[in-house]
Amino acid sequence: MKSIKTKNAVIYFNEEVYSELNAYVKTSNPSKIFVLVDTNTHEYCLPKFLSLLESDDIVVEVMEMPEGEDHKTIDICTGVWEALSEYHADRKSLLINLGGGVVTDLGGFVASTYMRGIDYINVPTSLLAMVDASVGGKTGVDLGPLKNQIGIISEGSMVLVDTSYIQTLPQNHMISGYAEMLKHGLIYDKAYWEKLVNLENLDISDLDGLIYHSIVIKNEVVSEDPTEQGLRKILNFGHTLGHAIESYFLGNADKTPLLHGEAIAIGMLLEAYLSMKATGLSKKEFEDIEKGILKTFSKVEISTGDQKIIMDLLMHDKKNSHGKVKFVLLEAIGHPKINCEVSNSLVLEAFENYNS
Repeated sequence: MKSIKTKNAVIYFNEEVYSELNAYVKTSNPSKIFVLVDTNTHEYCLPKFLSLLESDDIVVEVMEMPEGEDHKTIDICTGVWEALSEYHADRKSLLINLGGGVVTDLGGFVASTYMRGIDYINVPTSLLAMVDASVGGKTGVDLGPLKNQIGIISEGSMVLVDTSYIQTLPQNHMISGYAEMLKHGLIYDKAYWEKLVNLENLDISDLDGLIYHSIVIKNEVVSEDPTEQGLRKILNFGHTLGHAIESYFLGNADKTPLLHGEAIAIGMLLEAYLSMKATGLSKKEFEDIEKGILKTFSKVEISTGDQKIIMDLLMHDKKNSHGKVKFVLLEAIGHPKINCEVSNSLVLEAFENYNS
């Protein structure tokens, strides 16, 4: 697969990954290399990665954080900053983030703020991180249960997509990443959406091409609007309600936490309903979206009491302005509309439809 140029970096794939990484290390000659992993990628991905990294005489230190969204916190950042300081990282050090979206988000934020910024490289190991989290320069951590409230936009030096790491993933994490791919089709490319929802006609050899297509879509959007002043907001379809739902289930001890993609799938179903009612999405396309998503994602019970708390959490969404909740909705599949306002009663109606 051909490399993709972003605004400030390059995304390399499979056969190019390690040759480009090693060429970069040789040219940039970092003072030290730090590899951030979580407990899973330490076991399943790090041995392969280190065997292919040519560091010559450069010291390589491995730092491990706990896995999971509930550890995407400023406290973990503090631990990583302290480890960097303890191991005498300087401004010429390189941080390599080897992991899923939690590792690439948090590691990118740590690198961008340590000594006001050191170089970093993302090596995504989950489907979600490959198609979404590691691309575009969004870094950061959660504030309590509130998703990605603290962070900056700062691209690393490169993104290295080795799709063989997907083989280490459990099925539910594959499905979580698939939700973001479906979103890319819904907001940008109807033909891609239709290909994705007919996976029974595809086989595993098609996966690399689908991943590549999603990354192309995200990069085209981000390149036009790096700081999310306009077009980039379309990437948040399904995320206004999806993030609120994810935050609620993460912060409620009585609930089983949802993976990011599981929550976003619910958000897309709800926001597709809002689209049908508010921005002209046809009933047929709404039903196609509903059928396409529910092929893969099971419904989750969201009670009336749950809905009230989720509605309160909407007020923390980063797209909001002047106290108003702003949604990304669809006029048709492939044709999103940003900065949409809808009534609370219509949101509750969307929940009612979902539960039915």
